[in-house]
Amino acid sequence: MIRNEVLDAIRARRSTRQFQKRQIEPEHLNAILEAATWAPSGSNSQSWLFTAIQNEDVLAKINELVREGFRHYIPDDDYLPKHAAKARAQKENYHFFYHAPTLIIASNRPNYQNAMADCALALENIFLAAHSLGLGSCYINQLHWLGNDPKVRSYLFELGIPKEHTICSAAAIGYIEKESSAPQRKEGTIRIIK
Repeated sequence: MIRNEVLDAIRARRSTRQFQKRQIEPEHLNAILEAATWAPSGSNSQSWLFTAIQNEDVLAKINELVREGFRHYIPDDDYLPKHAAKARAQKENYHFFYHAPTLIIASNRPNYQNAMADCALALENIFLAAHSLGLGSCYINQLHWLGNDPKVRSYLFELGIPKEHTICSAAAIGYIEKESSAPQRKEGTIRIIK
């Protein structure tokens, strides 16, 4: 196995689902957001927008709108986490971004075929940058699933995310309260043709 700083960071990074309450430092947030902008994008379009939210009241409002949105959300496929999120959202203690003190929403221009891919690449930079700074992170899908919910969209527009933007995904960021263990890597996911 080849080892270097980058490969070690990729192997060591984990999704965090239990965060400390303390906020991350401004210089760490700036470094993480800058890392996002260095991701590759289709034809170097860089058409994404990263909206970082640290205000507790705003985060609480988004969480409540997501809980409400899931009440009438109908999953459009059989992806089990969508169904599980809908069920969990009915519980009073549901918190879709695990009480992280920082939420970064990645959005992109409409009718752009690479919107999701570009934002996913940028989010991986966010996760690796957070890891390098001793912070935890988690990929958050719920805002993408509820991207067309009128109340969610209206509030995100109030926060400066253009109404026409596709909400691609989000990243929960914060200090780690509890480390996650590494899941086993699945067999048969690599093929080399020479």
